[in-house]
Amino acid sequence: MKKKYIWLFILILTATSCKKSFIDLVPEDSYAPETFYQTDDQLEQAVAAAYVPLRDLLVNDYHTSEMHSDNTHYIPNPVNRGTATVYRENVSDWNNDANNDYVNAVYYHCYTGISRANIVIGRIPDAKKATDAGKARADGQAKFLRALNYYKLVRLFGGVPLYLTEVAKAEDAFKDRSTVEEVYAQIIADAKDAINELLPPAKFPQSGEATKGSATMLLADVYVTLKKYPEAEALLNTLPAMGYALNTNYADAFLPANKNGKESIFEVQYQEGTAAGSQPNTFVFQFLPKTKTTVLITGNVASNTTGSGWNIPSFDLLTAYEPGDKRLDASIGIAEGVNDASLVMTISAIKSPVNYTPAAGKSYTPFIKKYVHGPYASATNSGEDWPIYRYSEALLLLAEAQNEQGKSPLTALNAVRNRAGLPNVTVTGQSQLRDIIFHERRVELAFENKRFNDLQRSPNGLSIMQAYAAKAKTIYTNLEANAFDIQAYKFLFPIPLPERNLNPGMEQNPGYAF
Repeated sequence: MKKKYIWLFILILTATSCKKSFIDLVPEDSYAPETFYQTDDQLEQAVAAAYVPLRDLLVNDYHTSEMHSDNTHYIPNPVNRGTATVYRENVSDWNNDANNDYVNAVYYHCYTGISRANIVIGRIPDAKKATDAGKARADGQAKFLRALNYYKLVRLFGGVPLYLTEVAKAEDAFKDRSTVEEVYAQIIADAKDAINELLPPAKFPQSGEATKGSATMLLADVYVTLKKYPEAEALLNTLPAMGYALNTNYADAFLPANKNGKESIFEVQYQEGTAAGSQPNTFVFQFLPKTKTTVLITGNVASNTTGSGWNIPSFDLLTAYEPGDKRLDASIGIAEGVNDASLVMTISAIKSPVNYTPAAGKSYTPFIKKYVHGPYASATNSGEDWPIYRYSEALLLLAEAQNEQGKSPLTALNAVRNRAGLPNVTVTGQSQLRDIIFHERRVELAFENKRFNDLQRSPNGLSIMQAYAAKAKTIYTNLEANAFDIQAYKFLFPIPLPERNLNPGMEQNPGYAF
């Protein structure tokens, strides 16, 4: 995606003569909302602004997606018990709270993206100097982004207010919650428009903009969630002809050199650097152990004693990989060393998690390795993109859609397994295959913010999390007394309390007191 942004211009007070003065709200050398959205280039800049909230979203999304599951946890911080620390721990511990800033940030960043998409969509008809192709391209990307954000919202919060036009008046800002069905209907409508009329197919390497393939994958994902398996299968079968394919090695999918390559269907773009205009990825460093120097992990000497220790691979995930699965070593590393009283580690070695046994007298912390490719130009920022959709997930969705229709999913399923160094699955029972595909998604898509949504839509999600919680209470230290109280209603987060304070008519999700 081209890194372009709309400049904000200051309104200038001007006076023309002693006989007449007035306020000129639209200086001749400035743009205003009434005059800006006119050309292909201006529409492109406006769409670029609609992509930006995805970066803000990802800074918080791992709390609600990976840490609110059995995939990751956190390193306790016994010294710092400030609100920011407690809120983040609470998400992982299932102490859901309508005041939690990290959950609420996901809600608001999604709506920021939706608002910017709505502005683009609403302004396109009056873009007198834009070409038809430019209008279609902008409209398709904006509708994809609107659908993607609403898909995140509906899964985490249920039915939410449905804004489809630019908010121009105060009274337009307050809407009641739409039903889940209404939100999904809009997501499907937007994705269909993007696929059928608006977005071009991918060209490799891709620019980072949404493509026909991106919208196809989004709609197929929605259809699988809604159990519309024939529709999902038909869409997923169109992706190979668009040029998507697996990389030879699993780890290759995350190399900066392979950004926007053949396995990428949509990823959020980052650019390493400290110069003006760069857009570095800084939050992947939050996934590292708390340590006084990260040099053995990142290749850079950097203190990482605060703001880190989040999204740490769980004991349960470490044992979930089959023997010989190459994804374990590609995804997770082990930092070995000595912890101080604040659980800040002096790292003496980085080890593989495969058959790992701690050295005598050493502590260890697993960490997410798949996004670390240092050394970096700056010690605390990288250019690692974040995958939203990869082709391997398309294959696993295809396998799921086929299995649920009583068809054989083995071709798609085994393509993913073979790439990981695992043998073919040969069983044919639908129920057994359902469990295998569910497990395959966990290890293939670990740390890509998929696990909690998979648990939501699994009939066994509640029992899986309750079993995990029972073990977690015996393993993790410094837990609050009410941690891991796993109940069915907590599979939806509460609507943010600040939102309900502004709009008292908005109902809260069941189970929450306020």
